[in-house]
Amino acid sequence: MGFNKIKKNPIVLQSFTTMFLRIIGVITLFGFSLFLTHNYDPKIIGQFDFIRMVLLVLSSICVLGTDQSILYFTGILKSSNETEKLRAIYKKIAVLIFALSMLVLIVFLIIGQNRINVFFNQKGTYLLIYKAIIALFFYCITLFNTETIRALDKIYTAELFRNTFKYVSVIIGAVVLFYIHEESYLVDTFLVGFVALSIITTIIVFRLFEKQKNDSVLVDDTDRFNYSFIAHKSYPMAISNLAIFLMMTFDVVFLKKFKGDETVAYYSIVMKLVSVLFMINNSVYISVSLKIAQLYTEKNHRELVKVLRESARIIVMLTLAVVITVCLFSEDILYFFGENYIEGKQALLILMVGQLLASFFGVAAIYLNMTGRQSIFQVILIFAVLLNLVLNIILIPMYSMTGAAIAFVASLLFWNIITAIIIYKKDKVVVLFH
Repeated sequence: MGFNKIKKNPIVLQSFTTMFLRIIGVITLFGFSLFLTHNYDPKIIGQFDFIRMVLLVLSSICVLGTDQSILYFTGILKSSNETEKLRAIYKKIAVLIFALSMLVLIVFLIIGQNRINVFFNQKGTYLLIYKAIIALFFYCITLFNTETIRALDKIYTAELFRNTFKYVSVIIGAVVLFYIHEESYLVDTFLVGFVALSIITTIIVFRLFEKQKNDSVLVDDTDRFNYSFIAHKSYPMAISNLAIFLMMTFDVVFLKKFKGDETVAYYSIVMKLVSVLFMINNSVYISVSLKIAQLYTEKNHRELVKVLRESARIIVMLTLAVVITVCLFSEDILYFFGENYIEGKQALLILMVGQLLASFFGVAAIYLNMTGRQSIFQVILIFAVLLNLVLNIILIPMYSMTGAAIAFVASLLFWNIITAIIIYKKDKVVVLFH
């Protein structure tokens, strides 16, 4: 595909630009990780990664899928030329996030310090989690604001905040802490950064709102977007996120249980390499999600099919290039991380081939969410998670990392195949590569 063709096709151009910005984010994160591993105590790094995981899990509950549903709502409003109503929806979602963040804090305090420290067998764990929960609302608002900025057509600004800017404060803080020998405050620096980010992104969001039409919006105009409607449309997306997150953690949990920490380390490197393909998929998903919601609402079937076809072709083309490269040089790539990491070669090859097969299903993973059938996709993912859990329990004790890779690929293909079948039966739309 020539450069002129890319420039003329907004979906292709946006997908490539989004992916480029995400690559910058990946490079930033890997560079920061390299700095930490060479200069910080592994215990401090472990606390930092633990808190990142805590925030990831809790934010999936508190954001309640609104970071995705805001794109869906925007698509609906754009189709009816009513985007000025987005401000009222934004405020309601912010209130929901705050209420859920407070609920998490209350539940945490009820559980209590003793139970948490006993469960983790570490006295300092309670304080770490407590700090994370105090910062949870700011973390969630940052995530939600980022996607609201995207919904307001500032896609590249959103990508920079999502993948690069959110690390800037902790990177600067980590360097300063290293030189003043106060490395133990790394987690605090990370959390405080999201207070600043939440304020900055909120200012950007409201400035973008001010640039919209100034037509007054009566309360009755947004009645259909009440709290109940927002929660009903959003929570299936939250469950979808949580389901995918669980699928990506079951293998690590059972590898640790049955095979030990070293195997987890090897497999984690394999998954980081595979995450390049996740980045490709997500770049395309984000670029077309708003368009899918808008075209579906407008009942523009011909243009919708065109968008789905182009998206599938982009995903397959980019995935194929990465898979061929990684498969041909898999040993050399793994050896770069250390001689023992070559043990993950078979798992890496299985995951790469599995991702290639999944790429032929195009944007099936987001189509149902963007066309108002979130609950259907939610049920599919629940069954995929259960399948993944059962396969991990059976295969990991026997085949270690290879078993984990097989379980992940089987679950991935299961949900893509079922989703593609349902989409065709309901809308007579082919999402497959063709």
